[in-house]
Amino acid sequence: MVTDMEKHYDILSRISERFEKMSKSQKVIATFILEHYDQAVFMTAAKLGETLGISESTVVRFASGIGYDGYPEFQKALEECVKSKLSSVQKMNAKYGRSTQSEVLTSVISADIEKLQHTIENLDPAAFESAIDTIQTAENIYIMGLRSNEPLAEFLHFYLNMIRGGVVLLKTTSVSETFEQMIRINEKDCFIGISFPRYSMRTLKAMEFASDRNAKVIAITDSVNSPMSLYSSCNLLARSDMVSIVDSLVAPLSVINALVVALCLKRPQEVKKNLEMLEDTWNNYQVYLNDEINFIDDEPILNYSLRKEQSGE
Repeated sequence: MVTDMEKHYDILSRISERFEKMSKSQKVIATFILEHYDQAVFMTAAKLGETLGISESTVVRFASGIGYDGYPEFQKALEECVKSKLSSVQKMNAKYGRSTQSEVLTSVISADIEKLQHTIENLDPAAFESAIDTIQTAENIYIMGLRSNEPLAEFLHFYLNMIRGGVVLLKTTSVSETFEQMIRINEKDCFIGISFPRYSMRTLKAMEFASDRNAKVIAITDSVNSPMSLYSSCNLLARSDMVSIVDSLVAPLSVINALVVALCLKRPQEVKKNLEMLEDTWNNYQVYLNDEINFIDDEPILNYSLRKEQSGE
């Protein structure tokens, strides 16, 4: 039976928190529900078991195992979760429906400023320092962020790669391919997992694998209750929730930006050397002549190679 204290927890978060201790069959059920809760909510225990090739009794035991008094109570909690997820559109309409475009702009930016302030007040400075030291000393760094978190992972990878070598961005839709890409991860390495609601099971499993290999694991997530904290030794928390169908990533991006700046300050000479080497490479191979605008004597140079041909040079 779920206690009054537990009732406020999102059922999906509660499943994620218990995932590590589940049996193989229970993990199959949990993974399906976490990724397809909008379908599972309409399934009886028998239908869910049939879909997954698992007995009905195993499904019922799964519901009891995570604290519900049978499958009906579990399904009711799942229904409430779906209603909550779907109501985000209604909440957004209620908040912004009669606003002018400029009012929407002001409201959204103001909400992001509040999230930044909340992040400043709640992010642990010791955790930030630990993350800097871990990233700086790691032999290899593996970064993973999926779905709406993918731009954050790519941003971090781009700039860490300018600061140092041995940075790997994990991008795949397959859990098995993820393990293949990080098969050599060990205690000298670092794994950075980025995930905000809805939490990614693929990222969580990759963090579990990294933890099992004794790599140092850093989580960039939204709460101490996030399932990402199950396998991390260092949690960087940033506020991300928003009354919208779009995730607010301003605060997480600011935390990542701070990481990059702090690391640059730790390795100023190496960063300068890498940037000079990149600039020489760009100049030698004319990398940016066709896809960027440069200003020489206040005149933009567009498609330089084409202009040279037209002028007969």
